[in-house]
Amino acid sequence: MEKYLFLYLNTGGGHLAPARAVANKIRSKHKANIEIELADGLHGSRTIVKKIIEDGYKSAINKAVWTYEFLYLIHKLSIIARFTAWMVSYFVKPGLTRYIIENKPGKIVLFHFFLIKPVFEIIEEYNLDIPVITVVTDPFTAHPLWFIQKGQNYIVFSEILKEKCIGKGIEDKKLKVFPFVLDSRFSPKVSEKRKAKIRSELGFGPDSRIILIMGGGEGMPGGKKILKKIIKKNMDAEIAIVCGKNRKLYSNSLKIMEKYRIRNLKIYGYVDFVHSLLSISDIVITKCGASTSMEILMMGKVPVINSYIWEQEKGNMEFVCNSNMGILEKNTNHLPDVLNGLLTNNERYKSLTRNIKNASLRNGVGQVSDYILNFR
Repeated sequence: MEKYLFLYLNTGGGHLAPARAVANKIRSKHKANIEIELADGLHGSRTIVKKIIEDGYKSAINKAVWTYEFLYLIHKLSIIARFTAWMVSYFVKPGLTRYIIENKPGKIVLFHFFLIKPVFEIIEEYNLDIPVITVVTDPFTAHPLWFIQKGQNYIVFSEILKEKCIGKGIEDKKLKVFPFVLDSRFSPKVSEKRKAKIRSELGFGPDSRIILIMGGGEGMPGGKKILKKIIKKNMDAEIAIVCGKNRKLYSNSLKIMEKYRIRNLKIYGYVDFVHSLLSISDIVITKCGASTSMEILMMGKVPVINSYIWEQEKGNMEFVCNSNMGILEKNTNHLPDVLNGLLTNNERYKSLTRNIKNASLRNGVGQVSDYILNFR
């Protein structure tokens, strides 16, 4: 049995989600002869290294996003990008070396830029004949560290990013473009009968409008303030908030529900039924992470973007807003009026959903899986 090694990091859900989606697709079609090993690239690294990389990311995103944006900006300088890649590789490579040597994978697929340098160094130092594919999980504006290692074979998710890569000197033949990868559940349309069943199972009314607050695996930045503002508007809609792994947001949401004695609010932590929640929602307040944005659009729902990470998520926001498929409203004080406008102005709402439908977005999980299987 051939083994593939899919490497990711626990820095938000945008790297793990595509890796898991492709792994599940390959398993469903080739379970008998291909084994997929989904592995944290920090496996075997010292605890302090994991803490700095994983907790540092979470703190920056949830508490001081400007620090992440500043780091993103300075990594456009080649000397800083190369120093960071060298430093991360120095600490990560020992654990990765043991893992790769022990597992002897037939192929390696990378889903995070921090893993590129150590993996290529290991292959070169041990003279390993292992094909490597790099999946750039940012569809439009990708982090500079994806591109400092020459000679990679890339999967990218837009022609826009492909052209940027070519501008950086990457050969056209090294770049394969596919639609963005999502879990296979996001491909078929959910029937009205199934939606009614989901509503009943989750405790929502049969005909209510639903506003979903969802920002990805780490929760919605500013979720507490957003929730309070919406509740005070007293709109004719049910509200659901997905807090992800953000325990503080979950706790604060419960306190808000108790304080205001809200009956039309449902609070979730980290869930595995986002697909179900999206299928019955009408409007989704979100940040502009790639996976979350594409999931919302694939389900035909209207995204209202309250925040995005400059510059990494800027391309995602522009894709949504320039195509008139969603609305950007960064001022939380104005959010209730925007939402109420969508709920009461049926023509405006229908215009956005029509644009989403006309975009004919597709799930690339099948094509990407086939490409990885056939890659030599």
